Amino acid sequence: MSSTDTTSRRSFIKESTLAGSALIAAPHAIRAANKASNTLRVGVMGLSRGVAHVRRYAETPNVEVAYVCDVDESRLQRGTRALKQEKVKGVGDFREILEDKNIDALSIAAPNFWHTPAAVLAMQAGKHVYVEKPGSHNMAEANAIVAASRKYDRRVQMGNQRRSYPFVREGIQRLHEGAIGKVLSARTWYNNRRPSIGKGKPTKPPTNLNYELWEGPTPHVPYVDNLVHYNWHWRWHWGGGEITNNGVHSLDIARWGLAVDLPERVTYNGGRYYHDDDQETPDTGEATFHFGDRYASWSGSSCDPRRDEKLPFCKFYGENGVMIMRGSNDYQILDRDGKELDKQSGPGGEPAHFQNFVDAIRDKSVKLNSEIGDVQNSSKLCHLGNIAYRTSGALNCDPQKGGALVKNPEGEKLWGREYRKGWKPKV
Repeated sequence: MSSTDTTSRRSFIKESTLAGSALIAAPHAIRAANKASNTLRVGVMGLSRGVAHVRRYAETPNVEVAYVCDVDESRLQRGTRALKQEKVKGVGDFREILEDKNIDALSIAAPNFWHTPAAVLAMQAGKHVYVEKPGSHNMAEANAIVAASRKYDRRVQMGNQRRSYPFVREGIQRLHEGAIGKVLSARTWYNNRRPSIGKGKPTKPPTNLNYELWEGPTPHVPYVDNLVHYNWHWRWHWGGGEITNNGVHSLDIARWGLAVDLPERVTYNGGRYYHDDDQETPDTGEATFHFGDRYASWSGSSCDPRRDEKLPFCKFYGENGVMIMRGSNDYQILDRDGKELDKQSGPGGEPAHFQNFVDAIRDKSVKLNSEIGDVQNSSKLCHLGNIAYRTSGALNCDPQKGGALVKNPEGEKLWGREYRKGWKPKV
């Protein structure tokens, strides 16, 4: 990126931070400009997972993918190819998308540490936001992204797509209607067989990667050869481990089914057991969440799939029976003796989740299935779990104060993070 481009982007950050309130008037002009065709124009940031975003928007009526963005030139080409013959502009810096007043929404599939900083800038520029889970890197960001959605009156959908699966929605509704009596607890699981990430060697970034822009809001750390594009998940500087990578999906379903928001007490214990490598986050662990009269847990096993155990995605326990969700678009109800009372399943998939986002932008009466103010409470479970893991293993929290820690100065140090100059989200 040239010095001129750098200066332009820095100016944009400063202006959008200081003048966010003024910028929210822009969407009305945007909507008016596109009203005749009723076409929503979106930009997609991050072209690994983001290629799926591109394809979902491309198959959604009256939606145009106008931009694709990635700091890796090879991935940028992959994103443009995904649209085949359609016109799309490929850019390396997502702020170019935000400068286009004819863009309605930014779809963020970049690494977790980008989620809130990019989303806040997008909202300040008048854009609606679709952001992948977990939507935030830490507790402070979880609060910031929600505050921004309220201040700038933007629709923000998080990418935990099971919220739009028909039989998951039906199952949760039946739980709330008393299908198994009062729902008392929920257990969730994630299992995989991830290999070692090895020990990275310092080297120059590949020529196709703008590493400085990849780092974005995070303080600079010298490049190593086992970090990009995925293993940042397992380093605290960038990621939150498996609980924020995959645990957030099942814990969101658990919290939704239990009809709870934030916990009073959190534990997370485990460790890095399987490989001697650069991973800092646990490969095996158990997190628990106490909500007063209800309870949830997450069991993560990243390096052992535990195939013989045949564990489900999420299981609810009630006064009169259990409900099991295997992980797709399904549910099964059993009585207390294990007799099956009902079972429903069907094809899953993401189109409905993206369609719901688009519909909610067009019509404010349409409710988002995964509205950021609700589902960030699920992300907060993961962030609180990580704070517990990195300190004493257990936390007491105040659910009435956004999960604030109770008399825990060590944990408070992990509430937020340091940022590269000019990148701290300001709402």
